[in-house]
Amino acid sequence: MRSTPSEPLLLHNTMRITEGRLDEFKRAVHRAVEFVEQHGPQIMVQVFIDDDQLLAHSFQLYPDSAAILRHWSLSDPYIQDVMKHCTVERLEMYGEPDQTVTRGLRPVATDGASRVTVPRHVGFLRSPS
Repeated sequence: MRSTPSEPLLLHNTMRITEGRLDEFKRAVHRAVEFVEQHGPQIMVQVFIDDDQLLAHSFQLYPDSAAILRHWSLSDPYIQDVMKHCTVERLEMYGEPDQTVTRGLRPVATDGASRVTVPRHVGFLRSPS
């Protein structure tokens, strides 16, 4: 079974920050998150940065595959700006995206990053009150 509007998708992106680019990376991520907070379809975005290890973890929750496609379309300039300062070490998708999203992830996976799509077993999504 593939993703439906009622099946959320969780994306975990682990990025290796380029040596000497930590401040630029942080500024680019800040601009990107500000943009998607105002215009993006994500339900949630959280970014964690380990300055000492030069690693960043981005968690994004989408309502469905269509929301991921919309995000890619809207946010490409911001994504490109962030990617100037890092490489993707691992990209994990939890849920079952549609074929268009799966195809869109292939370039990241072929660049040496691993991609894991794990089907949901059970769970719920609580809306904030």
